[in-house]
Amino acid sequence: MVMKHAKINKGSKNKKGKKKDKSKGKKRNGKKNKKPSKEKQKVTTPTYFPYFKDNYCPPECACYGRVVQCSDKGVDKVPYGIPYNARYILLMNNRIDSIQLDLLNQYLSMEFLVLSNNQLTDGSIEGAFEGVQALKRLYLDRNLLESVPADLPASLEEFRLDNNRLSVMSTVAWARCPSLLVLSLSNNSLGNGSESLPDGVLSPLGNLRTLSLDHNQLTSVPLGLPLSIKELYLRGNLIQQFRGGAFNGTSELVVLDLSANRLTNKGLLRESLLNATHLESLNFEGNRLKQVPRHLPLSIKTLNLEGNLISSINKATFLALPNLEHLGLARNKIFRVAPGAFRTLPVLHQLDLCHNALRQVPRQLPQGLHSAALTHNKIQSVPRDAFCWGNMTQSLSGLVRVQLEHNLIDLGNLDTQAFRCLRGFQVVHFY
Repeated sequence: MVMKHAKINKGSKNKKGKKKDKSKGKKRNGKKNKKPSKEKQKVTTPTYFPYFKDNYCPPECACYGRVVQCSDKGVDKVPYGIPYNARYILLMNNRIDSIQLDLLNQYLSMEFLVLSNNQLTDGSIEGAFEGVQALKRLYLDRNLLESVPADLPASLEEFRLDNNRLSVMSTVAWARCPSLLVLSLSNNSLGNGSESLPDGVLSPLGNLRTLSLDHNQLTSVPLGLPLSIKELYLRGNLIQQFRGGAFNGTSELVVLDLSANRLTNKGLLRESLLNATHLESLNFEGNRLKQVPRHLPLSIKTLNLEGNLISSINKATFLALPNLEHLGLARNKIFRVAPGAFRTLPVLHQLDLCHNALRQVPRQLPQGLHSAALTHNKIQSVPRDAFCWGNMTQSLSGLVRVQLEHNLIDLGNLDTQAFRCLRGFQVVHFY
């Protein structure tokens, strides 16, 4: 009886299990029946797109507040969905070859756009900057551009087009951005090695402060430049002439770099810098000058004439430069300096005469001099009135460093009286 009862119990359990299975099946079938209605619901419900929203960041980028950093990602297009409230968008070092029309003008707060080192061409960016209202800084350097974009925004203050393929330009583009303060056009082909820029081509830029035209192919200093320019960089061109008319009126120019060109004394005219009455720093390094240029502005404080062909310094050479503080004459062929040629420079602090052919230290050096570099010459003697003359015979000199290394000085025959006004022999370096 017990055995039979056990069998009955076992069977009843199975029946219950089967009932459960059936009910489960019913539930499953119910679920299956409801599925189409859910799919139907998905189609009709609007989907939320986070793109371009303030808190969205494209997967190719990193976002820090309103700065969107998408540089060095290897992308060939502007990443989709960059928030419209972005202020700084950085896209340098990619493979971007085009910019979608009407994309950028949606960014009403964008002030800084960097597209350096991409593959942009003239046609691929045509109209891309039209209507971009707040843009102040635009970097398009290291691309494949052959002309200046014609749709630059009026708000632009800094524009960099270095390392492109520019060979020509007109006033049309510049007329659209009168607020421009900094313009960099270095490492292009402007001038084509046979000419300069068209006269007055940059004249619409009435507020321009800094202009860089380094390493182009200009043969002369451009004419009709904006009078507002304070810094002008023309290093590494083919400039042979600096004619009058670069500035038609009183210029605000403070810094002028004409180094590594082909300037001769004949190419520098009396009126070349006539209107540059505020000029303080003038760099003629690495040209073909045989004499210190005349008719330089009285305002000059720093004059670099290193690496030229100057062979002598006359007594009147520096008479018209009373404000000169730093003078570079290294790497010339100077073998003769007239006695007192430098004494007319009352505030000169630094004098560099290294790598010349001097046989003695120049006489009557300026009394305010702090540093005199005379290494790599053929100096054999130091005159008694080289450093110590006039009032300095009774008081100490302001010199803190005199460099005389790599010369032909015999210390055994050296006249120690030549250093009587110095603050000890530690000031002088023979080795």
